Amino acid sequence: MAVLLLDIATTASMLFIVATGLMIILGVMKLINFAHGAFLTVGGYTAHVVTAHGYSPWLTIPAAAAFGFVLGIVVERLVVRPLYSRPLDAILATWGLGIIIAQVIVFAFGREVQFAQSPISGTVDLLGTAYSSWRLILIGVAVVLGLLLTALLYLTRFGLNARAVIMNENLARGLGIDSVKVRAVTFGLGAALACAAGALITPLLSVDPNMGLPWLVNSFMLVLVSGVAVPGLALASLVLGGAQVLVSTFVSPILGGITIVVLAAVILRIKPQGLSRG
Repeated sequence: MAVLLLDIATTASMLFIVATGLMIILGVMKLINFAHGAFLTVGGYTAHVVTAHGYSPWLTIPAAAAFGFVLGIVVERLVVRPLYSRPLDAILATWGLGIIIAQVIVFAFGREVQFAQSPISGTVDLLGTAYSSWRLILIGVAVVLGLLLTALLYLTRFGLNARAVIMNENLARGLGIDSVKVRAVTFGLGAALACAAGALITPLLSVDPNMGLPWLVNSFMLVLVSGVAVPGLALASLVLGGAQVLVSTFVSPILGGITIVVLAAVILRIKPQGLSRG
């Protein structure tokens, strides 16, 4: 039972960490970034490159976040910004960008599975069982990340501007808010979060050119169910991630893999506005 509870908590934490970058871009820019999975893969390969060159595994996360932020700023300027007036084309452009990034990774690293060193290895005794240290750290990372994102949105000037753009972009421009800058920083931040998530989960998984695809699907469903809000995303990650663990443990790992998609579809059928909205 202790292992099951820890699996639920750590799986929910991983889902929350991976989905935050997709949520912040959808919330502020009203754009579904289908390159999110590719950004996550880039973060995984960044961790692989950093550790393969002998640097400390602790550097993998800031390195992935910094590289992701710069990559996001470049992508927003060259690919997304020219399509602001055509949102459907922008969504398709991010899908195509994800395919291009995957092919570039194949060209650079091949299709072989790669690995990255973990900052912490081994297990700790908790609730009478030995459990992975890194998976437990991810619980703390998810909590801190949720608090930081909430503080960013409600306690900073950028958050105030972003919320103004979300409510009424034309009015925000009339008040002197540079909505183009807000969108650029938001996309860069979302890409940074995706790449950092890739570096965070890499110690638990292998790295390959398609590692981001299943995370993209699950993140997309979680963000829709969350109502595009931090508390809603935390609740959705816990409920749907917990259901995935239970189905995988007691029924079948194959059915567990599709649990989030199926359960999200049922929730959205009953409550289309998501979990965080009344």
